Amino acid sequence: MIPRDTYMNTLLSFKDKDMIKIVTGIRRCGKSTLLDMFADKLLRSGVPAANIIRLNFESLRYDAIKDYRALYQAIADKIANNGKSYIILDEAQMVSEWERAVNSCRVDFDVDIYITGSNAHLLSSDFATLLAGRYVEIKMLPLSFKEFLDFTAFEPGTGDEQKFETYLKYGGMPSVAAYNFRQRDINIALDGIYSSVILRDVAERNKIADQALLHKLVLFLADNIGNLTSPNNIGNVLADEGELSGGERKKKSAGRTIAGYIAALESAYVFYGASRYDIKGKRYLRTQSKYYIVDTGIRNMLLGYRDADRGHILENVIYFELLRRGYDVAVGKTGEKEVDFIAVSPEDKTYYQVTETMSGERARERELAPLREINDNYEKVVLSMDRSFITSYEGIKTKNIVDFLLEPAIK
Repeated sequence: MIPRDTYMNTLLSFKDKDMIKIVTGIRRCGKSTLLDMFADKLLRSGVPAANIIRLNFESLRYDAIKDYRALYQAIADKIANNGKSYIILDEAQMVSEWERAVNSCRVDFDVDIYITGSNAHLLSSDFATLLAGRYVEIKMLPLSFKEFLDFTAFEPGTGDEQKFETYLKYGGMPSVAAYNFRQRDINIALDGIYSSVILRDVAERNKIADQALLHKLVLFLADNIGNLTSPNNIGNVLADEGELSGGERKKKSAGRTIAGYIAALESAYVFYGASRYDIKGKRYLRTQSKYYIVDTGIRNMLLGYRDADRGHILENVIYFELLRRGYDVAVGKTGEKEVDFIAVSPEDKTYYQVTETMSGERARERELAPLREINDNYEKVVLSMDRSFITSYEGIKTKNIVDFLLEPAIK
């Protein structure tokens, strides 16, 4: 198992703190493996095996644990007689009112609690009310490009740009590395992940009966990453294309249906939405958002391996890289122009434009113009696949995307 230091270091920083640690993210992104490695660290640090309680609710071994009472009893029966017990629960959302059992264990025993979940319903309003201020969420994503290089063996002499092309093609789901670039096997693996997520975390959990429409929506969103859209617009498009039945009345309600489906896909961490922010007006806009798919490999499996919309694919990669770096990310609006991303953290703010190339005066002006209209002193950066000795235009920095993704982590 290859460590993912960013997430492991976060876990270790909260170890033995009176906070429930909750690791969230799409299925198969590495949450359970992370906690396997954490349990190994506990053992190597001298924690007795009897003090580590591990329950994985995807296993039939724990199929009888359906509600919080059964969960509490199962944990209570395993609590160690001496010393702190470490409780690790995988896919806790599969147990009804699991948060009541966890809160009671926190009160009744000397424990340190770690939980994984593949659906944002894990952090429901009931949970937030019961455990407000007593938990920390660790948001896990598929492999970054830098992590992908750690997981994947390339032929000697393969350049970083070629490795990046492989990353764009196959994505960052950790299991992909085991298939040694065999596209057919990778497709089968990614299809299995996608089907499991759509069936269990989207359709079943949200009681969506029209799975055909759900799949068409996924294809539409995947094909339109980085484009401004809204549930009403999507509903109208699908209705016009005959994907919705029921005539005009159905068309009018299509937006509400699509909005519910998108919310379910976001809750399962399949798509992430980026709201628009009016930079001059300093307010978020309610009309239209952009959606990004959690993994480019899944997108390519769904739509076919193609080199279309390359700029938006690069934009998709940068969006998730900014999330990994701890930023809140929005789409910027300045007058009639658009800034791809506003990345905000407690320490700083940066504006980003993402493009395949700035070569040519027209392309360069298209990317620089929105940033020139922003009248503040925060950093402004254009990311592209270009390599040039020119690293700044009128104070606006330019960086190569691969170099940006391989930058060392900020301490």
